[in-house]
Amino acid sequence: MKAQVWDPFVRIFHWATASLFLANYWLIEDGPAHRWIGYGVAGLVVTRTLWGVFGSPHARFSDFVPTLAQVLAHARSIVRGEHPSSVGHNPLGALMIIALLVLLAALCLTGWMMGLDMFWGVEWLEEGHEALATLIQGLVLIHVAAVLAADILYREGLIRAMVTGYKEIGDSPAVNR
Repeated sequence: MKAQVWDPFVRIFHWATASLFLANYWLIEDGPAHRWIGYGVAGLVVTRTLWGVFGSPHARFSDFVPTLAQVLAHARSIVRGEHPSSVGHNPLGALMIIALLVLLAALCLTGWMMGLDMFWGVEWLEEGHEALATLIQGLVLIHVAAVLAADILYREGLIRAMVTGYKEIGDSPAVNR
């Protein structure tokens, strides 16, 4: 069964943020273009945060921010070889989204701070900015691997869903949203 999950804003945010982050991480190391791309990412993160409060049902944080019990139950079911299907983000996916948003906000903040007279040339800030970028890149790799694994193992069509907005929902009784 297919369900509409992600609205156009969420999908555009996802691909725009991914593209801008990757451009800054891999192609443009420094300079005005790097800074403006960073501002673009900051604007996207702020807008996504607002959309997480006021947006469509599956975009709202209230729909997908998991409790610790939900995260543990989801992880245990995966270890048992079960596939607890969710209409929106599953609990582990939701944790990844929250982590990426928080880390992207911190990355943008540290990048902006490096341009201030007060922090110009401060080594710990530059190192922190680089460490955040590297951490985000690592989480992105985990995110992509998890999405690919879910698509291959469970045929939910997660990648297609981030283009079309529709996701395959399993017949599992564990469908929770």
